Amino acid sequence: MQDVLSIIEKVAPDIMDTLRGRYQILRNIYLVGPVGRRVLAGKMNITERVLRTEVDALKKQNLVQTSKLGMQLTANGEIVYHELDQMMGQLLGMRAKENQLATYFQIEHCVIVSGDSEEQAKVQEELSRATMDALKLLLPEGNNIVAVMGGTTMAEVANHMDESLSYHRELVFVPARGGLGEAVDIQANAVSAQMAKKTGGKNRVLYVPEQVSEETYKPLLQEPEIKKTLKLVKQANCVLYSIGNALHMAERRGMSQEALALIKEKAAVGEAFGEFYNQKGEVVYKIPRIGMQSQDLAQISSVIAIAGGKSKAEAIEAYMKRAPAQTWLITDEGAANQILRGITL
Repeated sequence: MQDVLSIIEKVAPDIMDTLRGRYQILRNIYLVGPVGRRVLAGKMNITERVLRTEVDALKKQNLVQTSKLGMQLTANGEIVYHELDQMMGQLLGMRAKENQLATYFQIEHCVIVSGDSEEQAKVQEELSRATMDALKLLLPEGNNIVAVMGGTTMAEVANHMDESLSYHRELVFVPARGGLGEAVDIQANAVSAQMAKKTGGKNRVLYVPEQVSEETYKPLLQEPEIKKTLKLVKQANCVLYSIGNALHMAERRGMSQEALALIKEKAAVGEAFGEFYNQKGEVVYKIPRIGMQSQDLAQISSVIAIAGGKSKAEAIEAYMKRAPAQTWLITDEGAANQILRGITL
């Protein structure tokens, strides 16, 4: 495909210019639509007259529709946009960015979706779509045990899963770690259950407190149901998790003022698996929790981290310094461009 695009660009550069322009229009309407012509023209830094001409052409192809609310893609327009997005990713250098990030982080693969999830809500859907594509590629046919962490990003991923993932696969979803300190709908138990429901798979629960003392920890490990779930966690061949900003995660979990002060003092920038780490990727604070630990990732064949948004760039970059080599990072342009900007300075 890249060779074909290169040939077209050499022979008919005007066609490629038109394709690029219309792709950008479709992309922006998809991300922020419904949107008015004046607003979109200003966002794209083109005149309303030029935009009107291009949108009229897209309307004739049944790719864009207009209403009192503004312009948005038709159902066919969304299909064409996603197909075009894959192709244009190569042409506009997205694949090169993915390879650059994967090499920099020394991980297996990186996927970058268009946009910034902190600015455009639709980008969360794209992160979820990319996660599904990765799972379909990485999970073998037959039995699979998928360990799942909690959080808002993971809950969004769960909501966008479907039964196509179960084609030729038997899926069991398990919460990777215990945790009752967060809102119910974003706990690992809830996320795991939703993924099982959406895909037609099975689910196990792990109802244990998020932060426990050693005296409480040991007897809990002997509980039959907890032992069964923890055994499945140990057998997982895939793990899905997100990466959070240190202070945001600490506050969301209602951690003590002493813990918050320590995290600030130690200059923690990110959190994953209950571990808070600094810019060098060093763990500076850890919440003792039952379940999967970060060191367990080395033994898991498919490790997928999903995190996007410009503000998460620092946390992602720091965490990836300690990520296992088989990691797949699924992120967005907001985070990727911020990280790459630092690499090229």
